[in-house]
Amino acid sequence: MLLEQLEKIYDRYRYIEERLSDPEVIADVKSFTKTHKEYKGLEEIVRAYKNYQQLLGNIDTAKAMLKEEDPEMKEMAQLELDELLPAKEALEEEIKVLLIPKDPDDSKDVIFEIRAGTGGDEASIFAGDLYRMYTKYFESKGFKYETILANEGTVGGFNKVVLEVRGNDVYGTLKFESGAHRVQRVPKTETQGRVHTSAATVVVMPKFEEEDIDIRKDELRVDTYRASGAGGQHVNKTESAVRITHLPTGIVSESQDSRSQIKNREIAMQRLYLKIKEAQRHKEMSEQAAQRKSLVGSGDRSDKIRTYNYPQNRMTDHRINLTMYSLDKIVDGDIDDIIKALQVAENAEKMKEGAAAR
Repeated sequence: MLLEQLEKIYDRYRYIEERLSDPEVIADVKSFTKTHKEYKGLEEIVRAYKNYQQLLGNIDTAKAMLKEEDPEMKEMAQLELDELLPAKEALEEEIKVLLIPKDPDDSKDVIFEIRAGTGGDEASIFAGDLYRMYTKYFESKGFKYETILANEGTVGGFNKVVLEVRGNDVYGTLKFESGAHRVQRVPKTETQGRVHTSAATVVVMPKFEEEDIDIRKDELRVDTYRASGAGGQHVNKTESAVRITHLPTGIVSESQDSRSQIKNREIAMQRLYLKIKEAQRHKEMSEQAAQRKSLVGSGDRSDKIRTYNYPQNRMTDHRINLTMYSLDKIVDGDIDDIIKALQVAENAEKMKEGAAAR
């Protein structure tokens, strides 16, 4: 059964490999990028499949040696089997995790928003610290990012910053970061040395391509208006902000994050599609699925996910009760272990669900 699944995946992998050398695919940048992402997404499971095939072959060879009359050969074969069989079990467990169905949005690029929450100037400074932490992490992963909006705080940091992040499996990597991030430390402005608590929020949205969004244009009303807030004369003179209303549902989405009306329309459309998808998902979810505690943040700004405690050099992720005493490294972009721990916990939850469904 496991081999059959792996063989189907390998067949798909080889088909995509051929597509990547097809001149038509190469000529179409969007098609090539999409195909290449799928190819990269299958590489890990294909590697595991090849290792598994080799392991099974070695086990068959060792079992055949056990039938030899030579006692030394039998002993060697038994010693080899004693190593190979546990390795086979471990690899099978690893493959089962790799075969857990992925969120179809995992391979998408993202719109990544950081916004200062409660805590005044200190919250803006903290939002700036998160911006630095994440951009260092993006660089370590080879992700490319572009700042769409940077609304700076009065004493440093940001009131709000919006980025577009591109690369392999970006949403699958960053989706756990949505929610409220809390910091506990002595602010630079504090003269009495008291520890203050402030917050910033992160929202991670998968970036959909036009062909992904199955909404009819005649069901949309698009309004433009002048952006409010920082931006000087530009804000007062240009109707760059965009509001989109989905007429059948009444769902409204807007963006004034960018100075470009085209970019704002794109971001508003992304937000609208997510809102519609979320509404449909809630409607369709069964009672059993509704009880599942997903680790993926909803983007709700009150959904506290993590605390950064500077006096104790401690980071706590409240969703999986993970505590690490290496905050100095974490705020310097070393967050891969946190993300991997969240991915493992999410996969364990999915495996439990799968076992309960069988």
